[in-house]
Amino acid sequence: MKITSIASGSSGNSICISNENGAFLIDAGISKKRIEEGLDAAGVAPEKLNGILITHEHSDHIKGLGVFLRKYNIPVYATRKTVSAILSTSSVGKVDTDLFFGIDPDKEFKLGDFAVRPFRVSHDAVDPVAYRFYEGEKSGAVVTDLGYYDDYIVDNLKDLDAVLLESNHDVNMLQMGAYPYHLKQRIWGNRGHLSNETAGRLLDTIATSRLKNVLLGHLSKENNYPELAFEAVRNEVNAGSGELCANDFNMVVARRDMPSDTIDV
Repeated sequence: MKITSIASGSSGNSICISNENGAFLIDAGISKKRIEEGLDAAGVAPEKLNGILITHEHSDHIKGLGVFLRKYNIPVYATRKTVSAILSTSSVGKVDTDLFFGIDPDKEFKLGDFAVRPFRVSHDAVDPVAYRFYEGEKSGAVVTDLGYYDDYIVDNLKDLDAVLLESNHDVNMLQMGAYPYHLKQRIWGNRGHLSNETAGRLLDTIATSRLKNVLLGHLSKENNYPELAFEAVRNEVNAGSGELCANDFNMVVARRDMPSDTIDV
């Protein structure tokens, strides 16, 4: 199993999960051209995709979906409320509604060689989810766009081999920055995004000797820096009560503007 972050950030997200037999995308929040270029970098032909999983209907997760579907006719999987919201989004344009399939949180389904389990997250969308996926004994997850974590989230992230985890903002940068107060409240609220420190605490909670690769993703362009996120998360892990320190796994920051190096799980 391979994980390639084609793009991950507040301006657009698309992640490719692949093996030698097939692949799927999580989100299509960048242009068709950039998705195609990212798939090419991952060694995946767009026609070979088994599906596109959508986490929620915000623009940075569906921006390129309509154009991509009109060329490739790939099945799309999302919760039923999210499907309805996508089809009601004017920027998506006219698409074949038969390509859309409703899924249920906490109910596993098959996608080629992979098993996928969606699970709920707290975010200001109609019915947002994150995804955990399996190929044989290997397991990974992509979890972004959540305002907080609890035991339910932790349970869904146990015993992973790899994870792409949101590390959206630095609290001080957000507090002192130019965003209007209502937007700051949204971001740091329980239906917003994880700060660097909260991401580090969550990572400390779920990290075991099995976890070998961590991608920090969905960084805010205005309220974070890759180096700041990297060091803040490492500090939280090293100061935490978990069984690992930050040097025990490979951790990198996913790029917002180009594909990151592929992780071989």
